[in-house]
Amino acid sequence: MDNNKTSLGVDSETNVAPSPITLAQATRYWLKLGFISFGGPAGQIAIMHHDLVEKHRWISEKRFLHALNYCMVLPGPEAQQLATYIGWLMHRTWGGIIAGALFVLPSLFILIALSAIYMAWGETPLVAGLFYGIKPAVTAIVVQAAHRIGSRTLKNPWLWSIAAAAFVAIFALNVPFPLIVGAAALIGYFGGRYVPDKFRTGGGHGAGKSSYGRAIIDDDTPTPAHARFRWSWLTQVAVVGGLLWLLPMGLLMLGLGWQHDYTQMAWFFTKAALLTFGGAYAVLPYVYQGGVGHYGWLTPEQMIDGLALGETTPGPLIMVVAFVGFVGGWSKALLGPDALFLAGALAAVLVTWFTFLPSFLFILAGGPLVESTHDDLKFTAPLTAITAAVVGVILNLALFFAYHVLWPQGFEGRFDVISALIALGAAVALFKYKRSVMQVLAACAVLGLIFKSLL
Repeated sequence: MDNNKTSLGVDSETNVAPSPITLAQATRYWLKLGFISFGGPAGQIAIMHHDLVEKHRWISEKRFLHALNYCMVLPGPEAQQLATYIGWLMHRTWGGIIAGALFVLPSLFILIALSAIYMAWGETPLVAGLFYGIKPAVTAIVVQAAHRIGSRTLKNPWLWSIAAAAFVAIFALNVPFPLIVGAAALIGYFGGRYVPDKFRTGGGHGAGKSSYGRAIIDDDTPTPAHARFRWSWLTQVAVVGGLLWLLPMGLLMLGLGWQHDYTQMAWFFTKAALLTFGGAYAVLPYVYQGGVGHYGWLTPEQMIDGLALGETTPGPLIMVVAFVGFVGGWSKALLGPDALFLAGALAAVLVTWFTFLPSFLFILAGGPLVESTHDDLKFTAPLTAITAAVVGVILNLALFFAYHVLWPQGFEGRFDVISALIALGAAVALFKYKRSVMQVLAACAVLGLIFKSLL
């Protein structure tokens, strides 16, 4: 092998583009990424930027951010969609499918295993002690998420008002999350027309300003033939995507009926997939409203535990839906009392399919439109308003978690001082000392185990 090249084909001379990457080489990287993609979307995007832009130079800074801007506009997990986009751009349709699937599959298998352990042994002193410390930490993490998104989004009184209205709507009036999203989009549409300066997004991803040398897909690299827009391709993706949704949904309806929990999971998480503007934290209240409040697939306490598991595993945080499905399938014994694990695993796979299918279709259908221009995408005013509303929704989620953690028996019960102290410590570690989510969760888990053994 040439000493000037690594196994991934990176030239030591940055003014020479690296050697082309084969699909097999790319597949090995996407598999590795699926197991190390901790840290939520920000951490996952940072990993891909370091590896693909800076280190291996598969794609230039400008093209990377151009793709990311498109993924930020879409509903769904932006980091997983970005991996799908880059895989598709480099190796056509199968490249995108492999990249996106390997971003999800490791976390799916890990969550199925952890969910089974949780359901089978969740009441044992060891597991109960760990979760006793993790739950208050999750409350602090959700507050930090609201602060992080709010500080980037709420730039003027108009957007603050939308966030406040969204909070009141979901907290006091129990308005369904889809209606909040729709109302915010409508406000943003008219606001963008009549007061556009108030609905310009801040903190978006702008054009790339750094150069790490020539890349395989560089700023001036012509758009590959497969990435050029064709109506025939758009029609083909729409038809195939529709069949991939309709066939399993049809089999569920014909075999089990519309009211069966498996069918309702497929329908509910299809809707959830189209509402994930702002990331997983934004859609969690909707999942709570349906999974806990309407269908009863899991309890409020289990919802908190599921988010904790989602935070501690690789992959997109929205993979918490796999936990929701698993617990629902297990607790309702959907395949009978002797097949609890199989019922839960089938539900987890089912909801993952219906949650992530739209993400692949958005990239494969919309990618050629994005590649038709290399100018920066403009964030729309409706998206700005939706993101502002998301801040209020996430704040409501934080209060929901805090209530169930600090008053486990309700307001008529005792206030849990230990949980309050752990939550306060987690908040200080996150806000003041800038500790990572993984570090905070690990420390709080140990504290929970210690306190639980002393109580």
